[in-house]
Amino acid sequence: MDSVVSNSRDMMRKGSRSFALASRLFDPATRDHAWMLYAWCRHCDDEIDGQDLGMTPATRPVDYPLHDPVASLARLRTETRRALAGEAVTDPVFSAFQRVAREHAIPERHALELLAGFEMDVTDFRYRTLDETLLYCYRVAGVVGVMMALVMGVRDNRNLQRAADLGIAFQLTNIARDVLDDAGHGRCYLPVEWLVEQGIPPERIAQPEHRLAVSAVVRRLLTEADRYYQSADTGLQSLSFRSGWAVATALGVYRDIGSIVRARGAHAWDTRAVVGTPRKMLYLSVGALRALQSVTWDRWQQVAPRAEDLWVMPEFGTDVGDG
Repeated sequence: MDSVVSNSRDMMRKGSRSFALASRLFDPATRDHAWMLYAWCRHCDDEIDGQDLGMTPATRPVDYPLHDPVASLARLRTETRRALAGEAVTDPVFSAFQRVAREHAIPERHALELLAGFEMDVTDFRYRTLDETLLYCYRVAGVVGVMMALVMGVRDNRNLQRAADLGIAFQLTNIARDVLDDAGHGRCYLPVEWLVEQGIPPERIAQPEHRLAVSAVVRRLLTEADRYYQSADTGLQSLSFRSGWAVATALGVYRDIGSIVRARGAHAWDTRAVVGTPRKMLYLSVGALRALQSVTWDRWQQVAPRAEDLWVMPEFGTDVGDG
């Protein structure tokens, strides 16, 4: 294992225990490329938030420069374009992304879409409607699903959209789980229209007196997430058994996080919602069975049509039909 892959593996292990487990189910080549793609995505996220693998450092040197997300975003765009253009790069995360993008012909627009999502954070975008929340979810997670699908050999628009649906579902789950943490950073991804309907001033979302009403909005968001999980599940039949096993396992674990948040109601944010190891092992087994079904029985069945009112990737327009 070379140093670029090794660094990417370590970033995956430290940055996401759920995805690290699922990634080990891929065949070796796909696994290495999944790690390398994750490393770049994680690095970009950390650069924007001034974090290290999703965590704010406990201490910094006295002379450490103040975090400047605008400058970080500009630097990420420059370095990403250089990597995609085949220029020499020294940072291992950009070397990793360069290798993955070249090997799997990942279009530049996907990488820049992710950075456009981070720009929404940098500019404190206000999410008035569900569609605007879904646009953010696509940019920061759905497009990652698309790039991962390309790594797994998917090329048709229909199944790339299903991969985007999975990323959107993951991000909707993240939003539901992290409502109060996000509020602490001055961010709110819940649609303002929904908050107003519940009588919640968006700037007071973290106040205890609104906890029950916020939980109602979050349940509504998780209902939307379930629709995207269901759509994504249909796309498993386009994958190999091992890739399908990895994706089905991650889907099960993340969907369960949403179930935990939903079941806790107003107490959803007393402690962070996590799926313990025993349940992860359960989803590992369930994922194997689901992947087996997807490469056998499902391939002889007519594909369930994608709901027409689900969000569609901008570059595909309406060209994602299941016919």
